Amino acid sequence: MSHGLTYPEALVIGALQGVTELFPVSSLGHSVILPALIGGRWARDLDVSTPESPYLAFVVGLHVATALALLVFFWRDWVRIIRGFVTSVRHRRVAGPDERLAWMIILATIPVGLAGLALEHTFRTVLGRPMPAAAFLTINGLLLFGAEQLRRRAARAEPAGARAGDPVPVLVGPDGDATTYASAAVGGPAGSQAAVDLASDHRLAAGSIRGAVLVGSAQILALLPGISRSGVTMAAGLLRGLTHEDAARFSFLLATPVILAAGVLKLPDLFGDLGAGIRGQVLAGSVAAGLSAYAAVKFLTRYFETRTLTPFSVYCLVAGLVSLGWLGLA
Repeated sequence: MSHGLTYPEALVIGALQGVTELFPVSSLGHSVILPALIGGRWARDLDVSTPESPYLAFVVGLHVATALALLVFFWRDWVRIIRGFVTSVRHRRVAGPDERLAWMIILATIPVGLAGLALEHTFRTVLGRPMPAAAFLTINGLLLFGAEQLRRRAARAEPAGARAGDPVPVLVGPDGDATTYASAAVGGPAGSQAAVDLASDHRLAAGSIRGAVLVGSAQILALLPGISRSGVTMAAGLLRGLTHEDAARFSFLLATPVILAAGVLKLPDLFGDLGAGIRGQVLAGSVAAGLSAYAAVKFLTRYFETRTLTPFSVYCLVAGLVSLGWLGLA
């Protein structure tokens, strides 16, 4: 039986990974379901539940490429965040928004990191099959829809002038001075993308550490194939009062170290026996994943400035139910 990986498979799955990792529709779920729907060699070559499948080494490359695309897109943010972390450690303080956001990301990443080390293998081998993935994809749609409904209900209950997205967060420094960050006056030309991005980071930094950890912990659900990492973190962010724009941005910032760590941790698989004979396909798939991920995050950051998770919830519900029906009849 052939256990190779063809270039068409690598390019299609790579491009799919880059898009679905960031769209709230579950990359792992699609990587499990699509080969099963196509059948034949695809179903044999791209079986993520097989412990010694070369597909696992392939996925490592895709994760690293996706994380690099996020780092490139948010490079200004990561320069500020890393500088804030270094400054915080050097001066043993958490004062400005960059320092605070750095620690929020670190603390919010710890729960999913520990859960991933403990549960990823079990969840992938036991649940990384087409039928469970289709079921969880359906559940993902329900989670997104439910979060939108609860967010709208909470927004209607808020008094006028107190919406969660109002750009008036306040941070208190070590000297007791309070600084207000308005979205149009946080550095750079008014209305420039850099100013808008910086304002969003400041709003996120003004939130509570506990809230950030809760949002980050939602990523644990994404260990289940069919549950979207970006989807559950965005849903948790909305329920914590974030706007769609800020929830998406925080989701992407949180995802970057998790995706990168997941890839780097398993790099030995890629350079070991599992990667033998498919490294060219890994490179091709990784390039496709990186390019599609960059295009996806560029689209989504603009999309969520004015729109919601509802279309993605509908897609997941339809795709999950159709896949359940199709696979059940196969």
